[in-house]
Amino acid sequence: MRFHTRKWVKPEDLNANGTLFGGKVLAWIDEEAALYSIIQLENRRVVTKYMSEINFMSTAIEGDVIEIGIDVFKFGKSSLNLNCEVRNKMTQETIVTVDNIIMVNLDEHGKPKPHGKTKIEFVKDRLAKKEKDN
Repeated sequence: MRFHTRKWVKPEDLNANGTLFGGKVLAWIDEEAALYSIIQLENRRVVTKYMSEINFMSTAIEGDVIEIGIDVFKFGKSSLNLNCEVRNKMTQETIVTVDNIIMVNLDEHGKPKPHGKTKIEFVKDRLAKKEKDN
């Protein structure tokens, strides 16, 4: 799993118990899944269709640095299936896991659109290919 994003847990991210609010971390996960999918599918029109069971395993407190990892485990016709792990950067302790997030590629009318992707692509490789082709 690749960990792309780090977040610093600030006072506004906490619940009444003084720990990381679950809704805040879910918003971060959803945003990360969308950004990852947009980059993979090379399309800004990507939406979250489904999120499986969310497993809160530990928590974070103010001042902790967390990181969000996303991985593709299946390429559908117009979708990507992702899994996610959020962990404490310093201790590597898992905070949250989501086994399946389905992101759907859309056309300009908001309808599912085939993306034609079958494997993970890295932006650096796309840029190198464009340079080579030119």
